[in-house]
Amino acid sequence: MRLGKQSVSNANLPSRGKRGRWWLLISFSVAVLACLVIVQGSALPLVSSEREDLLTHRVQLGDLVVSVMEQGTVESSNNTEIKCQVRGYSTVIEVVDGGTIVEPGDVLVRLDTKRLEDEIGKATTDAHTAKADLERTKADVANADIAIDAYLEGSYLTQLNSLKKQLALAQANYANAKTEMGHTQAIFRRGYVNQFEVESKRFALEQADLGLKVRQTAIDVLNNYTKEMRLETLRGNLRAGKAKLQADIAGLAMDEGRRDRVIEELKYCVIRAKRGGLVIRPSAEAWKGQPDIAVGATVRKDQVLLLMPDLTQMQVKVGIHEALVDRVKKGQTAIVTLPDFSVDGEVISVASVAKPAGWWTGNMVKYDTVIGIPASQDLKPGMSAEIEVVLSEYKNVLLVPVSAVVETGRFSLCWVKTITGEIEQRVLGLGDSDDVYIVVNSGLTEGDEVLLNPLDRLEEAQREAFQAFEPDVGSSDDSKSEETAEGTQGGQGDF
Repeated sequence: MRLGKQSVSNANLPSRGKRGRWWLLISFSVAVLACLVIVQGSALPLVSSEREDLLTHRVQLGDLVVSVMEQGTVESSNNTEIKCQVRGYSTVIEVVDGGTIVEPGDVLVRLDTKRLEDEIGKATTDAHTAKADLERTKADVANADIAIDAYLEGSYLTQLNSLKKQLALAQANYANAKTEMGHTQAIFRRGYVNQFEVESKRFALEQADLGLKVRQTAIDVLNNYTKEMRLETLRGNLRAGKAKLQADIAGLAMDEGRRDRVIEELKYCVIRAKRGGLVIRPSAEAWKGQPDIAVGATVRKDQVLLLMPDLTQMQVKVGIHEALVDRVKKGQTAIVTLPDFSVDGEVISVASVAKPAGWWTGNMVKYDTVIGIPASQDLKPGMSAEIEVVLSEYKNVLLVPVSAVVETGRFSLCWVKTITGEIEQRVLGLGDSDDVYIVVNSGLTEGDEVLLNPLDRLEEAQREAFQAFEPDVGSSDDSKSEETAEGTQGGQGDF
């Protein structure tokens, strides 16, 4: 028996271990409802083993293809990005329609220039002001340089010469006082003058000596201290002036650079095609009403405005549900179904990090998966595509419908109609599955007749399924709950 390809719709698949058998939840839900009805006194109609209207399926060998199907959009794997190169935020005033074939030099996007024009005016004014400040600083530096020479060759020499004249006069006074002192002492010894005259001359000599020392000290202070202090002040003024000069030069360069950059950015407000080809707009997010790039939209620097795809390299990007992503591997075969035809593709890559989940994705966690497809003139970016990734293929295996299996949490069970017409419970060892069939590794043989939908027909199946939910059924009487659990287990029997 050859079974057709059965796809796994992962949009509603929960994580069920390595098998991921989503139908278990459905079976359990039906079991709970059935048991609730029984508890309330309205027991479900049970079908005895002797009834001949039971729906059964004869187990056979066949082939099984397990796959996952997702929706995606055709895109180029090599897109030339047209980005905004204007700083800050700009407003789009013109944009080419998506799907347009353009020639080199055609206008693709035009941005509003008012903000940049205002910046150019301000930057130009700042540059002129900075240039005027620079000229004043240059004059200050020149004056500070001249002030040093003016001091050394002007006021310093004038002050030094004045002190030297005073020193010479003091030296002359000292020499005269010393001579008079000697003369007075000589005539004092001869008795021509008294002691008062001698003391008077000695006092005059001391005063002249003191005046000489003061004048000499003044010259030393001028040369060793006053001169150096004044020169350091003047040199400091010069250094400060030169530092400000460098700052003014840098400031002028900055202002002129800012002006020149804005003037250059003004050119970027008109974006032209560098080559011919198809132009498309970046896809809008699912939760947005329109694309990001439209007339009146606000765009930022480095934002992708348009794409020019390479039509020789095409791909489809889809999201694979977290329950199945571990089974999707690079190199697996994928069937890409397009509106008018189908092509064979291949899994190129699987993202290692999931896309953020939110209300716009139905809170489903998915991983971006890229499917490579061969180039074709019939392929266009933006075409909708259905992707079927083949996960596993099984040849000549024993298959049973998933509707015939009941999961209890401990066992996988089915019920077989024997030759005598009786219903027999079997414990199964199961393998992989799709939406319809599941591989049976043990518990059944070819030709066995399994009961379909046993939860709807057998009290035993309802009881087995309900046991998986017993830990969640609360009771105000703990002892009563324990007794009930023990009684249920006792009724299962040994398999």
